[in-house]
Amino acid sequence: MRALPAFAAALLTVSLALAGCSMGASDSQDMKADSAAKPATGQQGAGAAADEGQGEKLTEDGKKAEPDADAAKTHVIRTATLSVEVKSVTKALAEARSVALDAGGVIEDETTERVDDSYITSHVVLRVPEAEYDSVLTELAGTGKLLSRAANAKDVTEQVVDVNSRIATQRASVNRVRKLMDQAQDITDVVALESQLNTRQAELESLLAKQASLADRTTMATVTLDLSERAKEEKDDGDDSPGFLDALGGGWDAFVSVLRWIVVVLAAILPFVVALAVLFVLWRLFGVRLTALRARRTPVVEPGAAPAPSPDEDRDEGKQD
Repeated sequence: MRALPAFAAALLTVSLALAGCSMGASDSQDMKADSAAKPATGQQGAGAAADEGQGEKLTEDGKKAEPDADAAKTHVIRTATLSVEVKSVTKALAEARSVALDAGGVIEDETTERVDDSYITSHVVLRVPEAEYDSVLTELAGTGKLLSRAANAKDVTEQVVDVNSRIATQRASVNRVRKLMDQAQDITDVVALESQLNTRQAELESLLAKQASLADRTTMATVTLDLSERAKEEKDDGDDSPGFLDALGGGWDAFVSVLRWIVVVLAAILPFVVALAVLFVLWRLFGVRLTALRARRTPVVEPGAAPAPSPDEDRDEGKQD
């Protein structure tokens, strides 16, 4: 008789346990269905489910990722600007290209122009590995006379770590939304989950682009090089004493200048000379003839002979007598 109550009690305990398990399974299924049916309504949808674990770095399988070994590394963006005066921009530019390529870098931009047909200038942007940054600067500064130098180092370690963490979290979020899409059966749930997936995928791609940009700027330093050469008039400033050729050139310039002024003066007085020549010719043609005619009309008086009395004088003498 005592065995019967004990068996009944055991049977009741097992029944309650089975009921509890079935209720838990039912509640779990209801929660999944509710999260799949309402993906865009706060914490009860797929959006809230995808946001779980934002503070942890998760792998693509949803597991907690191990600490990133690269997080302890310092990430620095290095830039520098050099202005160098050289004897020949062409040779210095070729040397700068060789230095950058030997260091494993690239020529990102180059602008070369001739100014006033007297000297050449060049603007070059070089990208070199960070490890070769200091040695490249030293070699470039030694190509000529250093006019100016400016260097800048910006620590972006926090940005790199933050972007990497956000990428890992976003990838896990995208994977969770994809799993929910696989489990969804209603077309409305699929459309809503697809919208969430597109949004999160776009955010992930933006973070990946930012990560690539940071990686490029931290691994490759940027060096801007400005090359210029002295004007030709300034190359012989050290020797001011004139030489034989300078004296010969100066004398020739003076001779040409004097000759030019003589020609100018002759051209100025030429009209007057021509006018005087014409007057002289006219005088020779007509003046001599007039003089000759006057000479013929004038009587010639011989020396010692008394002039013949005029008729009036004869009359006066007759009256007196």
